[in-house]
Amino acid sequence: MASAPQPTLPLFYNDLIPLNSRDHTGWKVGPLENAAFMANTHAIPLTVEEFIDAQRNFPIVFTVGENPVPIALMGLNEGVNTFMGDDHKLTENVYLPAYARRYPFMLARLTPDSDDLSLCFDPSVKNIGKDVEGEALFTPAGEPTENTQRILDFCRQFEEAGHRTQAFMKLLDELDIMMDGEVAITQADKPDTPFVYRGFRMVDEAKLRDLPADKLDMIHKNGMIMLIHAHLFSLNLMRSIFERQALQGKVPTPAPAA
Repeated sequence: MASAPQPTLPLFYNDLIPLNSRDHTGWKVGPLENAAFMANTHAIPLTVEEFIDAQRNFPIVFTVGENPVPIALMGLNEGVNTFMGDDHKLTENVYLPAYARRYPFMLARLTPDSDDLSLCFDPSVKNIGKDVEGEALFTPAGEPTENTQRILDFCRQFEEAGHRTQAFMKLLDELDIMMDGEVAITQADKPDTPFVYRGFRMVDEAKLRDLPADKLDMIHKNGMIMLIHAHLFSLNLMRSIFERQALQGKVPTPAPAA
């Protein structure tokens, strides 16, 4: 259910090219008309700064495999986003993870061996170009506009939050309080055929309670315990997301172990 995506390009992006004044002076960026780029996405990466806001709307779990990341579940099955309407717009006022808010921009290395990050964008979108109604990306002199600087600052903040999230995940691993997750959900009219969801990781509450006093004191002082609790509280929303899928007719049959 929640394995980390491993495409050639990051989730959502069809291509990436660097933004530069030589090629893009005179170009503008307008608002995205909809969120079609995430219409078939059931899980979106999160940073630790977002746990408190995201846990009000979505279950927060962790991917399996190497380099796990926190993700917000907008659906429980691949390709199912329960918060997306047929018009590819969010159906209600819910928290939108920063990973999605930065699209179609992101910071990326132009070469694998480079330490420098450049502001890039997905050229397949229709809201960036010469003939677009929107805000200029560069001045006539080729300098980044204030809007471009805001985009750059947001992408930098996202990268910094990503480093803090990696540190959080590393500490979770060192504390050895993670477990393989499993959720079984039954419908009233089908009590003998539970829907079983696996393929994600979560904090083991028993291991958390059994941590030595010095470790518990550490995660209280560094604020990590608040993030862990946000994650654990959010798991109660698993059934809510399932019910959203059921109302939308998006629950697979027969019941899978997804």
